[in-house]
Amino acid sequence: MTATTTPYSELKAPTTARRLLTAPTTGPLAALLLACAFFSFSTDQFLTGGNFSLIVQQVMVVGTLAIGQTLIILTAGIDLSCGAVMAFGSIVIAKMAAEGSLPPLLAIALGLAVCGGFGLLNGLLVQKIPLPPFIVTLGMLNVAFALTHIYSEEQTVTSLPGPLTALGETFPLGHTDITYGSLVTIALFLLLAYALSNTGWGRHVYALGNSAEAARLNGIRTSRLTIGIYTVAGLLYGIAALLLISRTGVGDPQAGQTDNLDSITAVVLGGTSLFGGRGSVLGTFIGVLIVGVFRNGLQLMGVASIYQTLITGVLVILAVTVDQLSRKKAR
Repeated sequence: MTATTTPYSELKAPTTARRLLTAPTTGPLAALLLACAFFSFSTDQFLTGGNFSLIVQQVMVVGTLAIGQTLIILTAGIDLSCGAVMAFGSIVIAKMAAEGSLPPLLAIALGLAVCGGFGLLNGLLVQKIPLPPFIVTLGMLNVAFALTHIYSEEQTVTSLPGPLTALGETFPLGHTDITYGSLVTIALFLLLAYALSNTGWGRHVYALGNSAEAARLNGIRTSRLTIGIYTVAGLLYGIAALLLISRTGVGDPQAGQTDNLDSITAVVLGGTSLFGGRGSVLGTFIGVLIVGVFRNGLQLMGVASIYQTLITGVLVILAVTVDQLSRKKAR
């Protein structure tokens, strides 16, 4: 008995509709649209230009953190320290400019360097020792948190020079106002999406996440690649620190305490696998909007913040469950 096979010439290419239905971002996008529809019927204030502007402003900081988090999770790692590193970077920038009398651009460069240094150290510990990313970044979370409170002396830094808050200014777009910081976040999403999809570096990131050993045997310098990814993520946290300052107008040592979990939530909801090697920055962008829409919609409905946290946790568990089931089905 011989098995019959379909000749190659008779195989049908996937239709456009099938490709759209099976795209990794289709599920998250459908969830975002359903959430928008639900909150539009639940409250009259949701479907307004001013409210959408507010959502975009609220997610630009977490969105920038989530870009760095996506890069690390694509390598099968995770970063629990991103919110604390961002908070330390914001205090460094604010204090150096407001109290250290440094020119704003120099203070910003110093803050970026500090955050990039944390990323570099994370990468070295993960790759050279090697230590599990969860343990390294958990320890670094506490280091950055302590340094923030020691350096700030538990005080909020005010009276910042104008250039530090320039990205928080708005310009009109139709019936709403958009911050310049939001454009920076969108530009970063587009830049990293292009790099991951169209460059050799992006292909190496996915290969590293699928199998570090296989990637090494294929000639990819996995050690340098891993350290570079963590460093780039740290620099992105520095940009998020600047966006945070521009939005709040102060350097707040209490900032960023839940942003690490929000960034992971956005990445997972956007369809990136916690097991590495699968996902996209575009999906993370949709995941960030899902987090922002849910938080905003639940606030408009008067739901207490503790229940918002509860619902967000349930969403994360559902997203991870779907990811795990889809991986089993693909085997």
